[in-house]
Amino acid sequence: MAIATAASMTTPPSTKTKRRRYRGFAHSVWWFVLPAAALYLFVVVYPSVRGSLYAFTDWDGLSPDPQWVGWHNFVRIWSDPAGSTAITNTVIIAVAVTLIQNVVGLLIALGLNSRIKSRNVLRVVIFAPVVITSIAVGFLWKNLLAPDGAINQALEAIGLGALQQNWLGNPDTALWSVIIVVFWQFVGYSMVIFLAGLQGIPQEILEAAAIDGAGPIRRFWSVVRPLLTPAITINVMLSLISGLKLFDQVLAMTGGGPGGATATISTLIYTNAFNLGRFGYGAALALVLSVFVAIAAIIQYRLLTRQER
Repeated sequence: MAIATAASMTTPPSTKTKRRRYRGFAHSVWWFVLPAAALYLFVVVYPSVRGSLYAFTDWDGLSPDPQWVGWHNFVRIWSDPAGSTAITNTVIIAVAVTLIQNVVGLLIALGLNSRIKSRNVLRVVIFAPVVITSIAVGFLWKNLLAPDGAINQALEAIGLGALQQNWLGNPDTALWSVIIVVFWQFVGYSMVIFLAGLQGIPQEILEAAAIDGAGPIRRFWSVVRPLLTPAITINVMLSLISGLKLFDQVLAMTGGGPGGATATISTLIYTNAFNLGRFGYGAALALVLSVFVAIAAIIQYRLLTRQER
């Protein structure tokens, strides 16, 4: 009898028992998922769907009965010079910021991954602008780049007065001034991600490559770069998306001027929806921006993840 009891205690549970336990666990999990899902639907999905519907109306943000206009707002985006200029500026900013920020961030990370004594201080100094609010950074650089600002005064002090510019008032320099400010603020963010990737590379691999005769450039291209692909993918995606959505710095520095030279899709959305009362047109611009961000993110993610395989 004791032997039978011991055998029954050591017998693994049957398939039916396992299924009942799994179903019970699955049902209990839903009690945790449903509140978060309901909140997400109410806060994110419902406003997004409703805002997308307004893109097909002429709603001014106040009237209770908006009129359905179909694709009129979307056609207007491409026929409106301000809309096409904003799209062009947005693409230029996104591409330029992505390239400059990631290339310089990688170079800084490679330099600070060495054993120089001041590496920790330099990391903090370079990363510090990231934690500053973007709108504050915009107003700070607006004063620095003013005609009588610190940049022009510094140029005059070192004998380069001929290079003085109205940096934000000149259509030829305003857009690139914004790009430089965005790069200055977020290059530390890319640096930190690259540093994390570099510190995850085993030193034994680099030492083996050096023993085999590979120089610094060859070691980087054939050993470091492939192992750094996940960090490159994350950095490129984050910088590209933030560049496409850029708003705070442009609003604080130029407001989209001069003459629309720095206007982006985000600033055009703000101007039309909240300043001019064209909420339907602003919603259409927002929908176009969302599609741009999604397409760009999917394309670059697939291209970069192929290198990880």
